[in-house]
Amino acid sequence: MAHRLGAKGVSLVLVARRADRLEAIAQQYRNVEVLIADLETPEGVARVVARIGDVTRAPIDLVVNNAGFGTSGPMYVADVDRLDREIQLNVVALTRISHAAVNHMLPRGRGFVLNVSSVASFQANPGLAVYSATKAFVTSLTEALHEEVRGTGVRVSALCPGLTKTEFQSISNTTGFESQFPSFAWTSVDSVAKAGLRGVAKGKAVIVPGLLYKVLAAISQVTPRRAQRRLVRVLTRR
Repeated sequence: MAHRLGAKGVSLVLVARRADRLEAIAQQYRNVEVLIADLETPEGVARVVARIGDVTRAPIDLVVNNAGFGTSGPMYVADVDRLDREIQLNVVALTRISHAAVNHMLPRGRGFVLNVSSVASFQANPGLAVYSATKAFVTSLTEALHEEVRGTGVRVSALCPGLTKTEFQSISNTTGFESQFPSFAWTSVDSVAKAGLRGVAKGKAVIVPGLLYKVLAAISQVTPRRAQRRLVRVLTRR
């Protein structure tokens, strides 16, 4: 998303833990501000919230909550401290930043918030239990917030991609998915970014990139939850 917006000449505020990664992007475009913050910590979240509310600097028109990670394997054997950090990042940080963004956008009568969720939010995922639970929170929260700000000029959307090859697989120990699922099941990073930016600009509540995942999301609304759980368990154990 940063590359797509930067190529269009949009001013950016890039947020992450690793300065070198941000600087590498910043050198490619004009008007890029780098903000180093670890969103697993209250201090990091506070730094982002402070920048959103800084009236002495250019206002933030679009906030993308993209930071997040997962933990694979049975929940009961996972490192509980890691699960705590996962919830802190995927849920608490996103909630606080969304809260700040909307509060500063409403008086201006314009603005966009794009919360990156997942198709995993539509059903329980044995083997990724906490991750899917955090994403269920993100989708539900975003849909509710979307309705709360309807008619104000502020647009809030949830982006729910399916399998996408990013660093998520290595960080979440799900690299095995690349061999378990066929190539047609994977969406490209660029297509997901494009769908997200277009969707929030159009004011969509939920954005699901790719025909395959649109169909699966629709099916999940009518399939018994018991059947969904069993199917996901089989697929992720192959």
